[in-house]
Amino acid sequence: MVVAALCAALVVSLGLVQSATAAPTWPAISKGSSGPDVGVAQYLLRSHGQDVSVDSEFGPATESAAVAFQKDKGYAADGVIGAETWPGLVVTVREGDSGDAVSAAQTALNKHGYGLTVDGQFGAATASAATKFQKDKGLGADGIVGAETWQSLIGESGGGGADGAYSLPIPRDALSRDAYNVPHHDYPALDLPVGTGTAVYAVHSGVANQIDNDRCGLGYEVAGDDGATYYYCHFSAHGVGSGTQVDAGTQLGSSGSTGNSTGPHVHLEIVAGGANRCPQTAMLAVYDGTAPPAPGDLPTSGCTE
Repeated sequence: MVVAALCAALVVSLGLVQSATAAPTWPAISKGSSGPDVGVAQYLLRSHGQDVSVDSEFGPATESAAVAFQKDKGYAADGVIGAETWPGLVVTVREGDSGDAVSAAQTALNKHGYGLTVDGQFGAATASAATKFQKDKGLGADGIVGAETWQSLIGESGGGGADGAYSLPIPRDALSRDAYNVPHHDYPALDLPVGTGTAVYAVHSGVANQIDNDRCGLGYEVAGDDGATYYYCHFSAHGVGSGTQVDAGTQLGSSGSTGNSTGPHVHLEIVAGGANRCPQTAMLAVYDGTAPPAPGDLPTSGCTE
């Protein structure tokens, strides 16, 4: 007993025992909230039989659905989805599952920059993203989105928060790696040829404002939290309102061929230090799972035909 006590004291004194990391706090969202956490909640409410649309805006219909769910569970029926409601709302999902709860998990993973297609099918890409997220957060890396993973996905800031994550602008499986290294035709930018209706994601966190003009068509200007400005053009539809704070991996809208365009594609520009920067190097790094250069370190030439 004495030896055991001495050994334990020695281990602690040498710093060999690490204190457990506290789980992130569940966010509180309510009427007037917007963003990916709201979209996640809407999908989860649907998975519990609530009839609510998924638009990432916490309006009266979402509030009513939240109250109905809370009454069913015996929770305080205040319409606020917080520390009491989230644990009952989340659903464990794994590879092979399908439905709204899977769409919720995909939306939550995209908040952290994984660029998944939100299709409600838990396939290999979703399992890989879940496993990588778990490894990054020091969780059990089994690819199953259970209670602990849900709390980390929802409770931690996503995308371009403290971890500085970046996302591909379209689902990873939409194009091969080579597409991210194709030169633009006349100035530093990147064109990604994808069909109309492809999801377009924020590359980095920031404040999104809608664009609608003859050159860009429908698109967005995102004032990035990293100091760069990101431009996205030729959408078929906007997905978030002007002034919305978005995370890396938040879906901005859907691709198309509006404005000065010769066919469906996503146009991406990165402006930093007053100059257009070549996105190719950054996007290749994101595709490869490595940290991209700071926007101001990207080249201003060498990426045109």
